[in-house]
Amino acid sequence: MDKRMVEFISALRANGARVSLAESADSIRAIQEVGILDRTMFKTAIRSTLVKDKNDVETFERLFPDYFGGGDPPLMQPQGLSDEQMQQLMDAIQELRQQIRELMEMLAQGEPLSKEQLERNAKQAGISRPMRGSEQIQQWLTERMLRQMQLTPEQVKAALEALLKQLKEQGMDAEGRQEVRETVQGNAEAMREQVRRFVGQSMNRRPEEYQKRDRLDDLMDRPLSSLSDAEKDELRAHVRRLVARLRSRVALRMRKANRLKIDVRNTLRFNQRYGGVPIELKHKRRVLKPKLTVIVDISTSMRPVAEFMLLLMYEMQDQVSKARSFAFIGEIEDVSMIFTEHRPEQAVPIVLKILPPGHYSTDLGHCLQTFCRDHADAVDRRTTLIFVGDGRNNYNDPRLDLIQQLKLRARRIIWMTPEPPYLWGTGDSDMPAYAPLCDAVHEVATLKQLADAVDDLFER
Repeated sequence: MDKRMVEFISALRANGARVSLAESADSIRAIQEVGILDRTMFKTAIRSTLVKDKNDVETFERLFPDYFGGGDPPLMQPQGLSDEQMQQLMDAIQELRQQIRELMEMLAQGEPLSKEQLERNAKQAGISRPMRGSEQIQQWLTERMLRQMQLTPEQVKAALEALLKQLKEQGMDAEGRQEVRETVQGNAEAMREQVRRFVGQSMNRRPEEYQKRDRLDDLMDRPLSSLSDAEKDELRAHVRRLVARLRSRVALRMRKANRLKIDVRNTLRFNQRYGGVPIELKHKRRVLKPKLTVIVDISTSMRPVAEFMLLLMYEMQDQVSKARSFAFIGEIEDVSMIFTEHRPEQAVPIVLKILPPGHYSTDLGHCLQTFCRDHADAVDRRTTLIFVGDGRNNYNDPRLDLIQQLKLRARRIIWMTPEPPYLWGTGDSDMPAYAPLCDAVHEVATLKQLADAVDDLFER
């Protein structure tokens, strides 16, 4: 019973019901108190301990019969048949086609399907992995599996008629044939119920890692601006695992790039003085870790993206030779020291408090003027300059001339924006003017897009 309860609780969670470990333990203790003989009392006890939201009652009621339906439906053996008639029945079954012989034998003798038979037929029907879905999905999967097993009402009827025809030719009287008909029909219905329960349980018997992975995949593909505080906390916990994978890929890339490779062009040019004999090999220069300077818009609309961008970048700082960060709305602030003194998860909230949020005060043009005047040393020929913002300046001067100056100084300029291209140029957006001045522009509305953009920074 404990195993069945664990499976039932997992099914509730897989279907969206919130059941804590404490509530699971309470349900086990409740069963120990009330027992399992009184079905109504048993059901009331576990529902009162597991369901705390009225919206989950429907889920509980739908899943309960699949796990506590009183065991497998009972199958019957023929009653009232003489030994001679039973032998006739067995002989008739043997004369049926091979594909329905095994089924008729189980239906006529009252043999329930084993777990192995159910799983084998499910695989043959193409149900190889548990699926989650509605009652309609469960019904569709059940019908699919029944067709595979020749157990649909139409298939059973056709097979039964063939069996009864064989029995009549062998001389079984009408009363005996009626007994066989009722037995087979009753057992077929019970077997269909057994298949329906098996499919229902399979749909919800999902490993926890699948559930968690599906949940994280869903969150990573959703716009960061649409996430609740709880969902953002869930993603923040995942950032370090995500960065660990990115860091491994970047480190592998760096090791491959740093293997000694012959620079053919330089070798040929250098050895012209010798006429090619002897020859002195020249190798390509080692790939150095990049320098990053990030200018981040932390206005109200940009804060979710800005937060996760800063988290990702500073978790990756062991793959960077130097990183500097600047946050702006109407004014720009150098926030690099904050990340030097604190862990990223502690530093980001501090950065977000430095500049009060605002919807209509963003002025990148003014901030670029301050940046070029006071922080020009943050950009040199090895620096990748990254802008994180939506390019909306409240109709202020975008200062494209300053972007062009920075482009001459920087190795490359990357722009990351949460807005899709079809929104560029709408309202106060200056993205159509900024984009041509950049070496690459990435859409980063989701954490997955943001991680892909960060990974792309280390490909060159």
